[in-house]
Amino acid sequence: MPETPVFSHGAVAAPHDLAARAGQTVLAQGGNAIEAMVAMAAAIAVVYPHMNGIGGDGFWLVREKGGRVRGIEACGPAGSLATRARYREKEYEAIPARGPDAMVTVAGAVGGWRLAMELSRALGGRLPLRTLLADAARHAREGCPVSPSEGRYVPQELDTLHDAPNFAATFLKDGKPWPVGETRRLPALAATLEQLAHAGLDDFYRGDVAREIAADLERLEAPVTRADLKAYAPRERTPLAIRRRDAVLYNFPPPTQGLAALLILGLFDRLDVRQGESTAHYHGLIEATKRAFAIRDRVVTDFDRLRHDPADFLTPERLAQEAARIDMGRAATIPLPDPGQGDTVWMGAIDGEGLAVSYIQSVYWEYGSGTVLPATGICWQNRGMSFSLDPDAVNPLEPGRRPFHTLIPALACFDDGRVMAYGSMGGDGQPQFQAQIFSRYADYGMSVAEAVDAPRLLYGRTWGAPSLSVKVEDRFDPACIRGLARLGHEIEELGGPYVDSLGHAGMLVRHARNGRIEAMHDPRSDGGALGL
Repeated sequence: MPETPVFSHGAVAAPHDLAARAGQTVLAQGGNAIEAMVAMAAAIAVVYPHMNGIGGDGFWLVREKGGRVRGIEACGPAGSLATRARYREKEYEAIPARGPDAMVTVAGAVGGWRLAMELSRALGGRLPLRTLLADAARHAREGCPVSPSEGRYVPQELDTLHDAPNFAATFLKDGKPWPVGETRRLPALAATLEQLAHAGLDDFYRGDVAREIAADLERLEAPVTRADLKAYAPRERTPLAIRRRDAVLYNFPPPTQGLAALLILGLFDRLDVRQGESTAHYHGLIEATKRAFAIRDRVVTDFDRLRHDPADFLTPERLAQEAARIDMGRAATIPLPDPGQGDTVWMGAIDGEGLAVSYIQSVYWEYGSGTVLPATGICWQNRGMSFSLDPDAVNPLEPGRRPFHTLIPALACFDDGRVMAYGSMGGDGQPQFQAQIFSRYADYGMSVAEAVDAPRLLYGRTWGAPSLSVKVEDRFDPACIRGLARLGHEIEELGGPYVDSLGHAGMLVRHARNGRIEAMHDPRSDGGALGL
C-alpha cells in the first residue's frame, strides 16, 4: 500500500514535479497557499502544455483560515465576433476543434491569478509577482524535459492538431512530437511571462501583451478582439455546498459542472452502502452519476443566464427524491450526451496557517485549439467547442456568453476541523473521480494515498471512446467487476493498471489538532506532493 506524505508547515500537490517544486519554493520563502498556487499555475502552463496553458481558463476555491470559502471564476466569454451566423456562413455544423475558428473565447486564467493575488494581499501575502513567475519564465527560457504524459499523447485519427497555425513550429521537432526527456524551449512564452512579471498580470488584457495577442488574433481571423480582452474581468462566486455526514462539501457553481459533483456524493450518501470497494459501492456511484448528469445537462449554463437555481437541486428533500429513483439491483439505461474530451490540471495547496486552495486550469482538449500566437507563444484554448450552434440549446453560442465548463475544484470541511482540497482532471470524469477518491477516504477509511492510488472506473464516453460502457483499470477486484456486469453494466477493461483517461487526481488534508498536512498527487501523472 502506498504511504501518504505528511508535512508540518505547508504542502502542495501537482501533476508535474516542477510545478510542485515551484509551489514548495514559494512556501519556503514565506508565501501563502494562494501565492504558491500562482507560482504552480504559471509553471505548469510551461511544463505541461498539452494539459493547460495561459491561453486557457481556471477556477479557484479558497478556504480562509477563519472558515470562509470563496470562489474565483476565471473563464472567458465568447468573443464579440463569435456569432452563430459567422459559423453558419462558413458552413460549420458545429464549432471546430482546432485552428483559429476554435478560438472562440477569451482566455481567463491570468485574470484569475490577478484576482487571487488581490485576495492573497488582503490575507497578508507579500511576495512580489516577479518571484512567483520566476520558475515558469526560467523553464520556458532555458527549457525543460518533455514529460512522459505529453509523450503518451497521440492525436486521434483525423485530428487536425498538427495543422493548426504555429503548432508544428512550437510543439513538433522535424515534423514529429518531441521525444520524452528532451529539453524543449519556449522563448516567446518566456518573454510573455517576463513581461507580465514586470508590468503586472493586467497587461495580458489591457497592456503590451494584450496588444500583441490582439494583433495575432486579428491576423488569424479569430473571433476574439482586443476590445474583448479589454472588457474581460474575473468574478468572485459563492460556491455551491451540501452537508454530508460529518462534513460540508464545496464545489463551483455554473458554468461549471460542480452541481453534478455534489449531486453524485449527495445521492450516494443516501444509498447507505456499507462496504467500500464493493459492487454496491461502484454501482451506487455509477447510478448517482447518471442522475446527476441528467440534471446537469438541463440546468448548467452561463451563470448570468440560468433558468434554475442550482441550489434547489441540493436540498435534502430533492436529494432524497432523486436517490429513491436509483435501483440498487439493476443498472438504469439513461443515455449520456457525447462529452468533449478534456485535458486539465488540478492542483492543491495548504499553508501553515490553514489557508487552503483547490485550483483547476485547462485549455480543454490537448493543446486546446492547437493554435500558437507567434508574438507571445500562447497556445489558445478551444473551450468554446462546448457551445451549440442551435439557438434553442442549453448553451447556445452568443457573443459575451460563458461556455459550459467541465472544470471543478473541490473542497471539504469536516466537523473535527480537517480541511480537504481535492480534484482531478478528466472532462466528464472529473465529478466521478472526485466522488471515488472522496468516498474512499471519508466513507471507507482509506488513507489519502490509498484513495488516490486505488483503481478507478468511468461511466460514459471519453477520449474518443464511443461506447457508454463502464471503463475500468485492471487492478479492480474481479468479483466486483462480475457483480457490476450482472447488474447490467457494460464493462470495458482498459488493459492497464494506471490509465491516463481515468484522471490525474490529488488530495490534501490538514488536521486541526496538530496542523499536519497529508498530501498526494496521482501516480498516473508526472508529479506528486511536496511541502515543508
